This record gives sequence, C-alpha cells and structure tokens, in this order.
Amino acid sequence: MVCLRDPLVQKVCELYEKISKLENLSPSEDVDTLFTQLVITCIPPYPMDVNKLCTQIQDMRTNLIRLCGNAEGLLEKHYSTILGSYEKPLDHLQLFPYYSNYLKLGRLEFDLLSKHCPAPPSRLAFVGSGPLPLTSIVLASNHLTSTAFDNYDIDESANTLASKLVESHPDLSKRMTFYTNNIMNVSGEALKDYDVVFLAALVGMGIEEKMSVVEYLEKHMAPGAILMLRSAHGARAFLYPVVEPRHLRGFEVLSLFHPTDDVINSVVVARKCPKPSAEKGLIVCNKCGDQLFNFRNHKNLMEEYAFEEHLC
Repeated sequence: MVCLRDPLVQKVCELYEKISKLENLSPSEDVDTLFTQLVITCIPPYPMDVNKLCTQIQDMRTNLIRLCGNAEGLLEKHYSTILGSYEKPLDHLQLFPYYSNYLKLGRLEFDLLSKHCPAPPSRLAFVGSGPLPLTSIVLASNHLTSTAFDNYDIDESANTLASKLVESHPDLSKRMTFYTNNIMNVSGEALKDYDVVFLAALVGMGIEEKMSVVEYLEKHMAPGAILMLRSAHGARAFLYPVVEPRHLRGFEVLSLFHPTDDVINSVVVARKCPKPSAEKGLIVCNKCGDQLFNFRNHKNLMEEYAFEEHLC
C-alpha cells in the first residue's frame, strides 16, 4: 500500500505502536516524551489528504485520535488540580505547558469571530470545556470581556475542577457557568439564547458522532447564530478530527483557517442559515441569497487552501 511507504506515516505508526502499549496515559516522562514526538512529527505543513489513506491507516488514525484525546483529558485534569491548589489559580496559568498556544489560538479565534460578528456576543456556549477551560478563560479575560460564558461538559468531575479555577475571580466567577450535560440533551429553547456556540475539537471524535452534534445544533441554534469549530489539516489530522464544509449542512461556512505555526488546530467559522434550501445538500448564503455550496459536487473546495478563505 502506497501510504505505508510514506516516511511520515511510518513514523506516526511507530509512535502509535509505542503509545498504544502504554499502561497509563496520565502525565509521566514516557507519556510526555511520546506525545511530544508525535506532535513534532505532525505539526510541520505536509501535503496529505487523510481521506485517501488506506483502511489500515484510517483505523490506526481513529484509534490514535482517541488516545490523544484521553491523554489530553488526563493532562488537563492533572494541571487543573495543581492550579486549583492556589489561592488565585488564574495567576498561575503559565504552569500549563501549552498555555502560550491557547493565548495564540484565542487571539486567532477572536479575530475570525470579530470579522463575522461585529458586536461582541452577549452569551456564548462552549461545548466540551473540560477540566481546564482555557479557551473560555482566555476569551473571557482578554477579548470578550462582557460576554457570559456557559460551559458544557458531560464529566461532573471536570466541571468541579474547572469551576474551582474561576470561583475566586471577582469578574469571571460571575460570567462563567459550568453545566454537566450532554449538549444534545440541552433544550432548543436554551440553545436559541446563544449568539455563538464553540464546539471543542474532541467533542465527537468520530465524524459520525460529530455530525450528530452538528445536526442537533443546526436544528436548535437561532438563525444567524455563529458556530465555531476546530479541525485539523495535513498531518495534524493524526492528532484531531477533521471537519469539512460538507459536514456543516444548514450552516453557511464563512471562514476556514489553517495555521502553519505551533497552533495545531484549524478553525472553522460558520453561520446558521436562516434560508435553508429545500434541495438536500444545498446551502443558501444569507448575505447574497445565492447558492453557496452544493456539497455533492464540491466536497473538498475549502481544503485546497492553507489560509483563510472568505466565501462572500
């Protein structure tokens, strides 16, 4: 098989074999070393379409993404516990080894959001906030300083850790709320209150799971509300799931940005369409009223670009 001869694929497979044999994915010297090697391998720009990989490598990639997700969750719990032991946890966020990446990603996502949402959102939902909700904290502290943040996670222990980080902060403790709930159990009435919904990269690690969440949000979000998602491009797709425009039926895709620095995730900005077409798979742009995408014929249009692409 051609993909098995690709040197990058070979290296990822070697690391996967070692990672999959680890007895515990909690932070340790061995775990940290292997995942650091994996990130270093996958982060440089690499011309690869993961959809064209053979079945064997696709299966490996699916398993690897789940291992990465589990390890990331354990890493966040570890550092959230440490931070929560301080009187003022938010004064010590730099202890988290990837904090600078979150600062960069927060700035990137705020800039993209601002282009399509000129007024700061009054209420925002973050789905899959986890035990260390750095995206919400960075955005609420540095960029969206009057926005109310509702953070959703299915893990009660994660929410307990997360809420402890902000409870002593005079401002964020009032603007950040944590709910233990599957977003697909949140009522449509509640979802219509949000101007913006963020979907964490690891909510729905399989594409069918993620599409189920997106379909639920499309059904219940307010027309015109913004959906922001994280994706991956090139070899970084071995680390995180890929969200393609064709997966976002019922949404107008506004921007897709593929970073080329140490920020790993791509960012997708979409708007809930107020004028869905009766023809399945067809999205109508609410800016110009024209047909924006026919997903049956243009599945990979956006992926051809490694920079932000404005569609209207």
